[in-house]
Amino acid sequence: MKKTRAHFPRIKTIAYEGPKSANPLAFRHYNPDEIVDGKPLSAHLRFSIAYWHSFRGVGSDPFGPGTIVRSWEKGTDAISIAKARMDAAFEFFQKIRAPFYCFHDRDIAPEGRSLAETNRNLDKLVAHAKGLQKATGVRMLWGTANLFSNRRYMCGAATNPDAHVFAYAAAQVKKALEVTKTLGGENYVFWGGREGYETLLNTNLKREQDHLAAFLHMAVDYAKSIGFKGQFLIEPKPKEPTKHQYDFDVAAGIAFLRTYGLEKHFKFNIETNHATLAGHTFQHEIETAIAQGMLGSIDANAGDELLGWDTDQFNTNVKEITLAMVAILRAGGLGQGGLNFDAKLRRPSIDPEDLFHAHIGGMDTYALAFKLARRILADGKFSAFLKDRYASYDTGYGRAIEKRRVGFRDLNKLVLTKLGEPTPRSGKQEYLENLLNSYLHG
Repeated sequence: MKKTRAHFPRIKTIAYEGPKSANPLAFRHYNPDEIVDGKPLSAHLRFSIAYWHSFRGVGSDPFGPGTIVRSWEKGTDAISIAKARMDAAFEFFQKIRAPFYCFHDRDIAPEGRSLAETNRNLDKLVAHAKGLQKATGVRMLWGTANLFSNRRYMCGAATNPDAHVFAYAAAQVKKALEVTKTLGGENYVFWGGREGYETLLNTNLKREQDHLAAFLHMAVDYAKSIGFKGQFLIEPKPKEPTKHQYDFDVAAGIAFLRTYGLEKHFKFNIETNHATLAGHTFQHEIETAIAQGMLGSIDANAGDELLGWDTDQFNTNVKEITLAMVAILRAGGLGQGGLNFDAKLRRPSIDPEDLFHAHIGGMDTYALAFKLARRILADGKFSAFLKDRYASYDTGYGRAIEKRRVGFRDLNKLVLTKLGEPTPRSGKQEYLENLLNSYLHG
């Protein structure tokens, strides 16, 4: 592959310089080459860059058009611009030392006047991406299809009341699955951006959910037919753009998947900001997925709790991420998932350097949280507290309750003849919060 011009000529590959470094273009906590439990830190955290925000985002918001202008977005030929943009993206991936990236089909290639032309455009950019992946070693964490931006999807894709739109969406996902397989993607994500409703006055809720389930079953069948071995992921979100989306949160997603016999084929891609919009903490959504063996991957970002919409900020909240990492590590990690920075620059952050500052902050936050979480788990104080708090279920009638070997009659007799009145025990929340702070600020 011919050498392309540098798009970030003033920025060198980001180095690890340690916690005392004052260099804003260096890692203070993330050392990708640090060996932890026999493998590099980069293999534990599996950072991924979101193509749509970092290389298609222009700083627009609901109240104004874009503010960010990039040097590679010049020219009149859409394919040439897309290739230059991809060259810039892979230069960034290398310099920020991210092993993975993610994209929607429409992020990397422009739509044509027909699906056939759109697919030809996509093929050209997939070939370009394949060459860049080979040259750089950067891999594809997951792929997905944009089934929400085009006007045709204004009433949803798989849940659209028009079967023609359903068929078009199926054709688009078919191609996206093929692309993901071609580029070695380890996962495929379904984000139902408009799979929901604005009003029940014009919505047959059950029929739409039936259609969504049929669509996902078709995807499972097609993936099997082409030999795609990647993990399917559902990404929950409660609202925005639609008033109510069917994949409201992880719990709703679990119920949906089990209702339609899809639970063996899907896990969850959990986004911090979406958890906030659903009225949950990030840790809650992760633990809910873990409880059912369905944690798949993470979209690493943050929302502003004072704003009721998806702000997709880079997360620098060490406490929030430490709690998340404790849950993830206790569960054995993310497997073939990863930590994808589904986050965007703020509207006034228009310099190319800002893209590096943002990702450095996010990567350092997760690396620090990873190390703190390992300390917390190694010390075992929280684990010991939990074990003691639930110890009454480990033996005797408590164990029988969990094994469903007793019923109301048995327990009634036990309370009346032996147990009597329970003695309440403190939950010690304040002690545990202080204990957590001792790790965060010690």
